[in-house]
Amino acid sequence: MTPQPYSAMAWFVLAAVGELVGCYALWTWLRDNRSPLLVVLATASLLFFAWCLTRTPVQFAGRAFAAYGGVYLVGALAWMAGVDRIRPDRWDLLGGALALLGALVIVYGPRTSN
Repeated sequence: MTPQPYSAMAWFVLAAVGELVGCYALWTWLRDNRSPLLVVLATASLLFFAWCLTRTPVQFAGRAFAAYGGVYLVGALAWMAGVDRIRPDRWDLLGGALALLGALVIVYGPRTSN
C-alpha cells in the first residue's frame, strides 16, 4: 500500500504540532511552575498527537513511528526558532533535512511486499 501524496506528511505535521504543544505545556507547568490547567491542555494535545498518527496511511505502526520521527525533528527545530527564538544553525538545518529525507524514503520508498 503506497500512501497518497501529501496525506501521510500532512498527518505527521498535525501529529508533531500536537506533540510539541503537549510537551511544551508540561514543560512550562513543571519547569516554570505555571498553572496545573496546562496538564489538561497537555493531555488533550498528546491524545490528538496519538490520534493523528493512527490516521496516517502507513500500514505498520513501527514504520509510521520511524517516519514520524523525522517530521517531528523538523517541527522541533521550527518550534525552537518560533517559540524559543533561537535560530537553528547550519548543523541543525542539515540534520533536519536528513531526517526529513529519511522520513520521505520510509513512507514513499517502493516496496516489494507489505
